[in-house]
Amino acid sequence: MLYRLLADATAATHFAFVAYVVVGGFLAWRFPRTIWLHLVAAGWGFSTIVLGFDCPLTHGENWARERAGQARLPSSGFIDHYITGVLYPEDALGLVRLLAAVLVGVSWIGYVRVRQQRSVAPVRRNALG
Repeated sequence: MLYRLLADATAATHFAFVAYVVVGGFLAWRFPRTIWLHLVAAGWGFSTIVLGFDCPLTHGENWARERAGQARLPSSGFIDHYITGVLYPEDALGLVRLLAAVLVGVSWIGYVRVRQQRSVAPVRRNALG
């Protein structure tokens, strides 16, 4: 039972990571220091797709699944098992990847613009000021 919970928690963490890769740059508009974390996360996320790096979360989930008596994820990995064909059709994979990359790019461009606007905004003084 504990290993099954661990496998489920790892899958939930994986979902959160994938979501953060796609939209985390928008969080940096409000929390600017998080841009560095997003750069690393997006770099890792895209490298798993482009360069075929293995994700340690997939290995962790497989480890826990085996100990829980469950089947491992397919060799195609987490996204193919849980997302492709479930949230979008399999033949839309290329389009979904492109849209994810565009969202990341837009979030980074927006981050730069928000930072520029904040740096040139006039200093506000309070009423006593």
